[in-house]
This record gives sequence, C-alpha cells and structure tokens, in this order.
Amino acid sequence: MPSIFTLSTLALAALPLLSAAPTSYGSASWTAVDDDTPEVPGWAEGAVTEYPIHASCNHSETALLRQGLDEAETLAAHARDHIHRFGNNSVYYLKYFGKAPTGEAAGWFDKVVNGDKAGVLFRCDDPDTNCATQDGWAGHWRGENGTDESVICELSFTVKWPLAGMCSYGYTVAGSSSSAYFGSDLIHRLYHTDKIGEGVVGHYADEYEECLQLAIDSPEEAVRNSATLRYFALDVYAYDIAEPGVGCTGEPVPAEAEVVVAESTSSSAAVASTTSAPESSTSVAESSSSAASIEVTTSSAAPESTEAATPATAAPASTLATVTTSAGTECHTHADGEVHCV
Repeated sequence: MPSIFTLSTLALAALPLLSAAPTSYGSASWTAVDDDTPEVPGWAEGAVTEYPIHASCNHSETALLRQGLDEAETLAAHARDHIHRFGNNSVYYLKYFGKAPTGEAAGWFDKVVNGDKAGVLFRCDDPDTNCATQDGWAGHWRGENGTDESVICELSFTVKWPLAGMCSYGYTVAGSSSSAYFGSDLIHRLYHTDKIGEGVVGHYADEYEECLQLAIDSPEEAVRNSATLRYFALDVYAYDIAEPGVGCTGEPVPAEAEVVVAESTSSSAAVASTTSAPESSTSVAESSSSAASIEVTTSSAAPESTEAATPATAAPASTLATVTTSAGTECHTHADGEVHCV
C-alpha cells in the first residue's frame, strides 16, 4: 500500500514537467503555452477591401459610384477567371495579348479585385477645378496632386452606363468607347493610381485597332496596356456572360465618325449650336459611345445638357443635322501636366 501511495505522489509531481515539455505525435510537435499569452493578429488584419469614397460625394453619387466600382471588380474578376480557365488557348487572349504569358494580365485584373484598397480615393469635390473648366470631362486622375486619387465629375453620373446593359444602347466593343460603361471607366482610373497600376500599366495604345496591333508587335506591352485590359474585359464579359456565345464585338469605326443628332426645333438651330459650341459634340460622342450614324433625341439646349442620349429614339429625317466628332472624349491629366484623351 505505501508503494502505491509513493507512485501516485511521484506521478502528480511530474505533471507540471510533462505539460511544459514538447510533445511529439508522429511528425507533428507542440509546446504548451500559458492561457494568458497575447493573441497574434491575423495576417490580413487591417486590410481595406472596399474602395474609399470621399465625403464630398453626396448620397446619390456615392450609391452610383459604389455600384460602378462593384461592376469594375465584376469585369476584372471575370477577365481574370477567363484567363485562368482558358489560358492562351482563348481566342480572345490571343487577340488582345498575343503570345504573352498569361500571368501578368491575370495579375493586373486580380489587383483590381483583391489588392489592398487603402488610400485609393474617389472624390466629387473637384479640388483641381478640371470638372468646372474642362468641357466634356467625366473625371480625371489627380497626378502629382494625389497619386492614388481620382476625381469623378458630375458628367459621369449621367452618361456612364450600367453593366446590366452590356451589349445594349447600340454598343459594340470594337465600335464604342472602352469607357462607355461606368465599370470599365473606373478600371481605367484605377490603373492610373500608384497603388493599383504601380506606374507600370500605361497607355501604350488607345484605340481598338491599335490595341490589336500591339498584341502582334509588342505582346509584353499589351499585357500592361490600360486600354487593352479594358477591351479584353469587356469583350469576354459580353461573350461569356451578357450574351453567351454571341457577345457584341462588332466592327471598328473610323476615328472621325459622323453622329446624327436629332434637333427637336430646326436643323438650322442644330447647326448653329454645334458650330458655335464645339464641346457639345464631345458630350454627344460620350453619351452615345457607339457606331456612326446613331440617331438620338436632343433638345435645343443640347450643348448645355449632360443627360445621356437614348440611341433607340429617332427623329424625322427632315430635322436631322450631322455633327463630325473626334473619337477622343475621355480625358485625364498625367502627373507631368500632360492632358491625355482617349
């Protein structure tokens, strides 16, 4: 009996030593720790997962901008997933990126979706006065005034289309602006920022046909070309999601396109307004963003309007006036002060 008591006592005395000693089970081992050890923060703690919107945007602007940013991520995520699914076997990948490895293009799309968004600010207060002084501007990157900041002008909220309308409004990928949809326009603005574009994504080519040629001549630039990334995202979303198996690639239009404007009062008044106020042609071009000879309804005050035109509405032929407009209607300022329009 005394021997049993002695063994029990020894066993109890050894428990603290056993609990503090490393213990091994097969290839795994662990060391007991005190319960009051501070908890180690998770590796992703503090990450910002939603793009910040400045307080200068009112409730309506914030709602529309948040929707546009969500759609930018939707476009980017699907473009990334299309590359992961098909790689360079995708006819769309070969069309836009040529023989370039798939990793870089997929990475730039993923950066829009999963990159940390701290400091990538969108604001509506026009601190650089470009919205007020530059006719037809929908917004701009602030450049050296704020390398991760973009200003969204009021025009964006009236002329940019929702992604739900992909392949509507007379839109085609080849024949329309790559910034016609709010989501694709915001991808453009995101790639200008240091945080997302890293000073690498840039403007190596802008127009649709230029981007296709870039894929042939310089595929290593195509995978980091802002316009190419947007065209690809729009084209595969249209074919895979919006109109499955059909899409709306379309055909490119000449750089100088004719847009037929319906004048509600008289064609002479329309001619006077378009010749005396060149900026009105910019507004028409941005709001239609589609192939030549689209008929839209405007009022006699069209040069002052920022309302999106409705391509489905036509006017009698006797009241039509022709406006010639340049394809370059999306403008922004670079850090060196250069104004760039696409």
